[in-house]
Amino acid sequence: MADESAKGILGHLPPLPRKALNNSVIGMEQAYRQRKGLPLLSDADIEALKAGQPMAWEVGGAAPAPAAATSPVASASTATAVAAPVAAAPPVVTGNISAEVARWVAQGKKWSKSTIAAEQARRGRKGLPALTEAEINALLGEPAAASAPAAAPVAAAAAPAARAATPAMAASAAASVARSGASTSYVGTPAVGTSKAAAAGGVAAIGPEDNEINRARRRLVWATVAAFLTAWLLAFFRFFLPRTLFEPATSFKIGYPEEYGLGVDTKFQQKYRIWVDRTPDRIFVIYARCTHLGCTPDWKPSENKFKCPCHGSGYDSEGINFEGPAPRPMDRAHIETAPDGQILVDVSRLYQWPKGQPSQFNDDGAYLRA
Repeated sequence: MADESAKGILGHLPPLPRKALNNSVIGMEQAYRQRKGLPLLSDADIEALKAGQPMAWEVGGAAPAPAAATSPVASASTATAVAAPVAAAPPVVTGNISAEVARWVAQGKKWSKSTIAAEQARRGRKGLPALTEAEINALLGEPAAASAPAAAPVAAAAAPAARAATPAMAASAAASVARSGASTSYVGTPAVGTSKAAAAGGVAAIGPEDNEINRARRRLVWATVAAFLTAWLLAFFRFFLPRTLFEPATSFKIGYPEEYGLGVDTKFQQKYRIWVDRTPDRIFVIYARCTHLGCTPDWKPSENKFKCPCHGSGYDSEGINFEGPAPRPMDRAHIETAPDGQILVDVSRLYQWPKGQPSQFNDDGAYLRA
């Protein structure tokens, strides 16, 4: 049976005698026959090919009857799992389906929801009438709604084909419906980014459920945003308000004269930045600021001197400079006796001894007599 007349029937199958063929080779043969319009292999033919035996029509000499058309679902199932081919009835065109859509249906290609959405958009741009629900169902390969009177002939014509469907076709159709869900059609072009456009493309667009928990979350988010904006608004207006700095009092009391002994007292160094110095004949207050660059010197009792930690300037116990870069002695604050007998100090009034000029340390107010 390997003569020229059998080549068209054999397709790509090797002539007799042949070895046993596997499912992959048989699947490719079925796909080739589908594309070329040749009669598909039956279950008996497939079993014979798997066993390496001649097919029934090769032995008897009769070619299998050609099939008019096959369902796309059956073709895909045969190519992948080598299932039995089933001939599907040609699509039936009703009055609700245009000639263009009927031609697309007759081609046997099943459309997806995204493809239909793109076609609807194209029709909207071109000013063409949108696809009707019946046309969308026909392109999707789904049965028409039972409530539509015009769809009754289509359902009646499709009933024999549905009864003749194999279990493999039924399982494939059920899986397709489970993956895609119910079809959704819209008239016109849904706006890009809207829920209708997502649904038209086969994408679920379901927002959060409107319950008390979600409402509380929304209130919390809006409260946080409002608090953030309010804080920035207050900071913005605060920028235009005057800024004031706290400064310690410049005039204060430091106790009675008899509370101080001879030498340097440092108890007001941290609070008022002063040293109280008592000699045998007078009491005066040294303002603790180095005359070099303004650092605060340290009192060294063991060395009986003030030492600046910044640049090493040295002062004796009365604040007179004798070493380092300090250009002159440290200043002395105004001092007087208050009505209650305490010592009143005013650091806003300072007495100096400029370099090369007369000293102010002997002026009234620069000291108190002991």
